[in-house]
Amino acid sequence: METSLAVIGGTGLEQAFDAFEERVVVDTPYGPTSEPVAVGEIAGRRVAFLPRHGRGHSLPPGSIPARANAWALASLGVRGIVSSAAVGSLDPDLPPPTLVIPDQLLDRTRHRADSFFDGTAADEPVRHLPLADPFCPVLRRAATTAAPDARAEGTVAVIEGPRFSTRAESRSLFRDGAHMVNMTLFPEVALAAELGIGTVTVCVVTDMDAGATEHDETVSADVVYARFAAALPGVVTAIERTIAAVPDDYAGRTLLDERARTDVLARPVRRPTR
Repeated sequence: METSLAVIGGTGLEQAFDAFEERVVVDTPYGPTSEPVAVGEIAGRRVAFLPRHGRGHSLPPGSIPARANAWALASLGVRGIVSSAAVGSLDPDLPPPTLVIPDQLLDRTRHRADSFFDGTAADEPVRHLPLADPFCPVLRRAATTAAPDARAEGTVAVIEGPRFSTRAESRSLFRDGAHMVNMTLFPEVALAAELGIGTVTVCVVTDMDAGATEHDETVSADVVYARFAAALPGVVTAIERTIAAVPDDYAGRTLLDERARTDVLARPVRRPTR
């Protein structure tokens, strides 16, 4: 079973593609994926779907098995990922419920395994991923065409979570050039890139982060969930139209040599003990 495109669903998108009836359990060298991979059809194309937090939103940001998820999708033949993400705004010009197709990431995580090339695999060379432009230009063009009302660029700072930022942290991130804050896009985007998989993300601004405006609102998980739920139909439409707009000959994004993908996918899997 192979599919060249996948959707990774973030907060609020866990059950958006429940109509996908086929489920694939993929054993990986990094343990189980967030959920079994669902497979179905979008815009006439065979597409894999994986909710990064699990269907019940039970995995906090730092516990998402990002390496297992990326490895599993790559093993199924995926070369392009269209994802969703809830983000807090650091910029008064990006109020809820703005949709944004970001072009940059700012990593502020601390405790996550963020590479397949960590020196633990014997006889493999060190690889240094060039990630000046973390999101795939081809997929970003497809997304901005599919969602013309979305903001076409922006920088997402990714924090460790699961707590929200302090006011001082929000102001610091804005001074550092971030327009939005999120807890999950890193290392997901970098890991996919190491495996030759291009990514694009449809971000939904669900709140103004603490310190982002003079009149702060109280940022809470309930606010995030409620606002994403309200925006969900537009997000699903943007994702489906993006899938439809991806060129038929799209073959991924090769930022490392092709052997890097081959070497990682050849690593022995860990099957659950019974």
